[in-house]
Amino acid sequence: MPVKIILATLIFLTGFSGCAAYDIWTYAQTSELVKADAAIVLGTAVWGDEPSPVLRERINHSIWLYENDYVDKIIFTGGKTNGSELAEAVVSKNYAMAHGIPEENIYIEDRSMVTIENFRFVSEIAELYELSDFLVVSDPLHMKRAIQMAEDTGFEAFTSPTTTSEYNSLTSIVPFFFREVGAYVAYTLSFGD
Repeated sequence: MPVKIILATLIFLTGFSGCAAYDIWTYAQTSELVKADAAIVLGTAVWGDEPSPVLRERINHSIWLYENDYVDKIIFTGGKTNGSELAEAVVSKNYAMAHGIPEENIYIEDRSMVTIENFRFVSEIAELYELSDFLVVSDPLHMKRAIQMAEDTGFEAFTSPTTTSEYNSLTSIVPFFFREVGAYVAYTLSFGD
């Protein structure tokens, strides 16, 4: 491969990654508190039968949305990851029910292993229960990629990041931020393949 092509590719990827980093950082501040049919809570690690601190804050935010009449239903997502015995969605549902959310107002998607699958599998629930618009709940730095994936899957989606993210110190924010930049760039460049 000629040196000029390699150099041009590196310049493009550096520039694109810089723009993506700026978009992710600024979009993290966006919160669209609108009335929607349901909240889609993106899953993440569980610790045994308990949500990890990161997942717990996502669930707590969805409970707040429900209690303040922003949503009528909550959809928890996530399968069995990292060798866990229970799916992330099941652990989330159990936690929400223990905190007063009626079981009939909770749906779960317990097959997904990655974010794009969250939305692909939730689309089946949306169709079954005739849900048309959604508040997407995750950590602020995850929202840009999550909303892009939701829209690419065909959802009318609005951002509702947690206000109490566990990613709240320099040592936790920096790795998460760079991971998101890489994941967003990879998704954007490969979408549609």
